[in-house]
Formats: sequence, structure tokens, C-alpha cells
Amino acid sequence: MADWHRFDVANGDIDLATFSYGTPGETTPDKPVVLLVHGWPDTHHLWDLVAPQLAEHFRVYAYDTRGFGDSSRPSDVPAYRLDALAEDMFAVCRAVSPDGKTHIVAHDWGSVQAWETVTTPGAEDAIASFTSVSGPNLDFLGEWARGKMARPTPSNVGQALSQVASSAYTAFFQVPGASDAFFRAFGSDRVWTEFLHFIEGTPRENARFGPTLREDMISGLKLYRANIRGKLARPNPRPTRVPVLEIVNDRDIALRPAIYERTHTHAERLWRKRSTTGHWLPYTNPDYLAATAIEFIEKIATGSSSAPNTIDRARVTGPAPELIGKLAVITGAGSGIGRETAYALADLGAELVLADIDLETVEETAIECKAKGVPATAYRLDVSDTTAVTRFADEVRDAHGVADIVINNAGIAVAGSALAASDEQVDRLLAINLRGVISGSRAFGKQMVERGTGGQIVNLASAAAFTLSRDLGLYSASKAGVLMFSEALRAELAEHRIGVTAICPGIVHTNITASTEFAGAADEAATRKKVDGFYAKRNFTPDRVASDIVSAIRKNKAVVPVTPEAEFGYRVYRFLPWAARIGARQKLAD
Repeated sequence: MADWHRFDVANGDIDLATFSYGTPGETTPDKPVVLLVHGWPDTHHLWDLVAPQLAEHFRVYAYDTRGFGDSSRPSDVPAYRLDALAEDMFAVCRAVSPDGKTHIVAHDWGSVQAWETVTTPGAEDAIASFTSVSGPNLDFLGEWARGKMARPTPSNVGQALSQVASSAYTAFFQVPGASDAFFRAFGSDRVWTEFLHFIEGTPRENARFGPTLREDMISGLKLYRANIRGKLARPNPRPTRVPVLEIVNDRDIALRPAIYERTHTHAERLWRKRSTTGHWLPYTNPDYLAATAIEFIEKIATGSSSAPNTIDRARVTGPAPELIGKLAVITGAGSGIGRETAYALADLGAELVLADIDLETVEETAIECKAKGVPATAYRLDVSDTTAVTRFADEVRDAHGVADIVINNAGIAVAGSALAASDEQVDRLLAINLRGVISGSRAFGKQMVERGTGGQIVNLASAAAFTLSRDLGLYSASKAGVLMFSEALRAELAEHRIGVTAICPGIVHTNITASTEFAGAADEAATRKKVDGFYAKRNFTPDRVASDIVSAIRKNKAVVPVTPEAEFGYRVYRFLPWAARIGARQKLAD
């Protein structure tokens, strides 16, 4: 167990078992005070893996909320109303920081209680900040649900029904005889540990429970019975001036991300971080939670945070864009598909790190993205240099944090005869198109795995990966390699919740066509002009590819043929390969 030291705090006739973390008697009055608040069915031991990391920066306390652990257990349901629980929290805050303010980090029902506390008038005088994990404000939730059903569009109804399905277990918890008996029978450490491991992959050794787990499960059910029906039926949303960080978990089995979409209308100072994590973040991803809380608390306490700064991009000032708080890295972002993808992700609120071998063009892209209101930084990068790609990934991590989205887009084209191409042309083509994608995927993928909160890697392949052409043998080989590598990497990284997508555009008019080398062509300039003119007339623009890339990120698609001819070619090669071979005999410039 962690290094906790107990003392008791009284709130009327309720005794709250409160714990400090660290060496008894050690005083660090210059450090901010952090109070950790657990939910159902946990105790302060929920924080055993988080508290040591926070204690390197702050004075850390936790307490068993009423009905749990070593604290008082009132027998009547009304004693568990949120207003009473908020009074408990204020009492503990006064005890641990009598002359200052307290930073709250809370999970599940602890977060629900903290929302009640920070929306109490005058809360900002006692509470410096609030980090909310997997626990909504019930008044905000009731308002959100009523708003969705008042405007019953398919999207609104779908979101509401999705949340109802996720919360269906709460109806069972409202039935005292059945739910109490269930947890008396199955509320053991072993069963709960296996449940957490099964439902979201929590390492078994991370599950930390006190000796009162079964008793806590049963008494804690009064939280549901005392609050949910009344709050959802008659919501009374109140504002808060306390700075709030919402950590939203996309794989939360109980809470859908959509329920937080209106928090900004009540929280004056709001930040949001979102990742492909589950409900029990303090057990499953304690390092991520600790690092995120440390950065936010330092930002509020001192006005700055430890490098890298990832919290500024998470600030919410209105309806939150879909990718707010995310970091996206794009190679080949100086023009074409890379530039248009940068614009599309900027519109969705992502911070952008943009790289290209031509620094001037990528700086132009960055300026346009900044004009859309997001941070954007330009780098010069030659993706054919494996050492440079690895160094670039490290520089990005140190300056901006670990990337959430990586788009390996940089590429060139060599067409014409495979036999006539020079060795230098072949080596450069493979170094950029294939080795560059592999290098970028490996360098950033390792960082994503180490962080443990998922991510998305998008690799630009081509319809040429499966559409045969006598004049694109070398280019097709490089892009087929990208396609197969992406498919295999997707399988490798699935257990880490990292998606990998291969984007396969067909005839798209970009700068690549105007700079394509045609090996063996009698008049290379004329051939290039003819092909470029055909692509221009086709008029499938890079922004349409960017739209498909965004869709692929949202849906974590494996392979995305973009244009109609790519869709057709993908199916012909799969189901009629002989037809693809016959079609391959047609010359590109004919």
C-alpha cells in the first residue's frame, strides 16, 4: 500500500478518515495542496499509484468519503445527498489548507461530488482548481438530456439513447433488495479485479482496494438512490468560477463523451483532454492521469507548466471543437494533401506540427493554420533520413508532447519504365515513400505505446498499391509496401488502442504530378505536361482527400480508397485480378 498517514476530520456527526501522503511531520508550505477524492466503490487507495507522482510537486491528501472505508456510514439514504457531500469536501479542504486554497482531483462519484462543491456560491475562495475524471455534474447532465430530447433529431436522440444504454446499470442500483444482495454475493476483491481487467484491461496488480470493498459497494449504492432521479428530473445547473479540467475517456463504459458538450456554458474557465482510455483511469493509466493533473495544477498555481506545454491547447472557450487538446503531426505539409489536411485538422481544433523538406512552403501552411486559431509549428524534415525522422519525433515530444495523430504524407513519384530508371531514382523513391513512412510510424508509434493512451497513425499509400500499371511499377511497389506495412502495424498496435489507416487516393491533382520523373521517356517534359494536364482536368482536389482522412481518423478505418477509380480498382484487384493485369498494359501517357 502507498505511504498514507491518517487523521480524522469532522463535519457535524460525520467523521471523515483523511490521509496525508509522505513522511509524517514533513512540511512544505510553499507547495500547493492537492486533495484526491475517490468514487464508487473505492476508497483513498484508488490513488495509490497516482499520489506518489503528485507528491513530487504538491502536498497530497485524500479521504474516504462518507459511506466508504474508515469514514462514517449513515444508514439513511438522504444523508448521501450531494449538498451534504459537498459540505464534507469543504470541511476537508479547510482542514488540509486552512490558510489557502485546495486543488481537487476527483474520479467517478468523487468527481460528481466535486462538481456540486465547485458550483456552490463562493467555492472559488476555497478551491483553486478541479480536475474531473469520469464524473459529470448531474445538473449539467440533466440539462443536456432534456435539451437532446427537446430537439429530437436523429443525432440528438442517438446520443441520448447511447448514454441511457451506458447508464442502464444505475436502474438496477436503485433497487435495494436486488442490488444489495448481488454485491453481497459477488463483491469480492478477486471478482472486482477480474471485472476491471476484462472491461478495460486494467493490470491486475494495479487494482488497490481496502478491506471494506464489499461493504463499500453496498453502502455506496445510496449515492445513486439519493441523487440520480431527483437531479435528472429537476436539474438546477449553476455556474462555477473555479478552473476546471475535464479528462474525457472515449472508452468509458458508463459515460459517453457527448454528455460534456455543454460544460462550457457553466464553467467560466474550462480545459478538456480526451483520449481512448477507460473509466478507471487512476488504476489503468495512472502515469497519464498524474502527468495531466500536474501540468494543469502547475498552470493554475504558477501561470506556467513544466515542458512540454500540452495544457494550453486544451482550453475551451465555446463549443469545443472535436480535436481540441489533440496534437497532430503531418509530414509533406507544405502543399497538396498535407496542406489541406492541416487546414482540416485546424478547423477541428488540433494543435499542429507541420514538416516538409521545403521550409518556406510549410511555414506558409503554419501561418494559415494559426489564422484559424490553433497553434502551428513548422519544421524542415527530409523523411528519407531515418536519423532525422527519429530526432524530429524526439524534438516534437520534448517541445509539444506525444502526438495523438500522425499523418505520414510526404511522398514523390517516379513513373515510366522500371528498367530505365536509375538506381538513384529507385533508392530515393523507396527512401521517401516507403522507408519514410516506416520511420515515422515507428518513431511516433513507440512514443504512443509508451504513453499508453492510444492514438492514430495515417499513412498515405495510393490506388497504385492495387491498381496495376506498366508505367507505375516502382511507384506501385513503394505504395504497396505502405499499404501492407500499415495493415500489419494496425494488427500490432491494436492492443495499445492505436489505430493505423492506409489512405489510397487515385487521380488527385497535386504538386507531385508536376514534378514526377518519367524514366525512359523520349520527351520527359512533354510527357509530364500531358499527365499533369489530365490530372488537372480530372479535378479531384486535395481538400477532398483531406476530408476522407478526417473521416478515417474519426472511424479508425483500416484502408480508405478515396476516389471512385480507387474504389473500383480496389475491388477489381481483389475479385478480378486477371482484368487488372490486362488493364495494366495501357500506357500512362496514352
